[in-house]
Amino acid sequence: MAKLLNVSSSPHVRSSLTTHKIMYQVILSLMPVTIMGIINYGMGALSVILAAVISAVVAEAAFNAIIKKTQTIADGSAALTGLLLALVLPPELPLYIPILGSVFAIVVVKGFFGGLGRNFMNPALAARCFLLISYGAIMTVYKIDGVATATPLVDMAAGETVNLMSLFIGSASGVIGSSVLGLLIGAVMMFAFKVITYEIPVATLVSFTLFMAIFGGQGFDIQALLVHIMGGGILLGAFFMATDYVTSPVTPTGQLVFGAVVGILCGLFRVLGSAADSVSYGIIIANMLVPIIEEYTIPVAYGHRKQKEAAEKTGFSIPKPAITLCVITLIAGAALSGIYAMTKDTIAAAQLAKEQESYKAVCSEAAEFVSDDAIDAKIAELAGGVYGTDFGKAYINKVMVGKNAAGETVGYVISATSGDGFDGDIVMSIGLDLNGVVTGIEFTTISETAGMGMLVKEAAFKDQFVGADVDSFVLNKAGGSTEPEQIDSVSGASISSGAVTNAVNAARDFFAANMK
Repeated sequence: MAKLLNVSSSPHVRSSLTTHKIMYQVILSLMPVTIMGIINYGMGALSVILAAVISAVVAEAAFNAIIKKTQTIADGSAALTGLLLALVLPPELPLYIPILGSVFAIVVVKGFFGGLGRNFMNPALAARCFLLISYGAIMTVYKIDGVATATPLVDMAAGETVNLMSLFIGSASGVIGSSVLGLLIGAVMMFAFKVITYEIPVATLVSFTLFMAIFGGQGFDIQALLVHIMGGGILLGAFFMATDYVTSPVTPTGQLVFGAVVGILCGLFRVLGSAADSVSYGIIIANMLVPIIEEYTIPVAYGHRKQKEAAEKTGFSIPKPAITLCVITLIAGAALSGIYAMTKDTIAAAQLAKEQESYKAVCSEAAEFVSDDAIDAKIAELAGGVYGTDFGKAYINKVMVGKNAAGETVGYVISATSGDGFDGDIVMSIGLDLNGVVTGIEFTTISETAGMGMLVKEAAFKDQFVGADVDSFVLNKAGGSTEPEQIDSVSGASISSGAVTNAVNAARDFFAANMK
């Protein structure tokens, strides 16, 4: 009788781990980077953290009360979501931004899908993407001691030297949770607590590093690769975001595949995206691929037969979530295409009117603007390609000849594009007199960062080009120029300033080679 087996209901294997314990272990692991963020960025960082955490807890309590669900704020998941969101935000934000983000994360991403364990993407990162889309101008302004500065990745893209020690400590411009030292201490704690395993972090970092080495433009340059790893959100994402139990695969094989997908997507967005760092988008897109990854990585039990006849015959089936997502995407795409078809003529007319206004602004002596067949032929020879080799990604779009009331040529307007803008293409109309001296600059398309890159539209920057009879302009990042060919860069926006300077130089070079 002593050897009789005791039969009971599942679970038969029990663990001391609980949701409450795991959440507070992760929060404890985030304390080093949180403390470093407060030390580096001061009271602004502390205010953002408190606003995000408190509003997340309050939002969950209120949501549970409204739907008459048992309160879950004691498990720590809401506080963790608020803390993670705060760590991926700039330190000097209006407090309504982290509050709104936390409410979105808890109510929309988590609550609407059934609460903890049922959300299909990381709530904190989904909230950050929501804030980036809704408040892009505010969310991309990074300050140190109240002064707007560029992030290390932006500085490296502009050809400037990045201090690796400042990245390690976290004192460089960026988000609150940017301290590599704090993140590595937290990662060690996570492994010590056995909250995470190696698969996702290692696969993410290895695939990201290889992608940047192959496609990043600097090859296997150790300095550049270290800046990419330390200067963006990839470390925070690899150890604390991508490893979220709910939104990542459950098997080791699936986790390796998932981590590799995250790393490649993050690298792809960093190389080809308009923003310097898009780890958030990479992870939430990978979250949506988890059902497909698990469909083909979860081992089949011995003797198990697939239910679907098609799967039995072909060994292949498409998960229902993938089909649903595809249908939603097709409907949304059709709707957007229909709206575009209805409004494209109006948009084109408005753009043409804006161009005409810009011509008059930069060549005020002209009564009309006409095209010239010979000049148009020279532009056609460029075949839409990049102009020259010394002006970055500059393009010559069109040239209009300014005529006065008597039909005499009084100037030219060259429409040029720079593809080197921080937030996309910058299209401008550049007025030139008969000798090629700049008479004015007007922008027809520009979407640079508010308060930084958009300052190139101000007269203080544009007027530096006007009236200067020089061979070419040179960007001066230090400021305080005394020579006419030197153009003082907008503080913290050297990429935008350089893009404009290159386009102006390209336009003047085209004039000298084909029109003067």
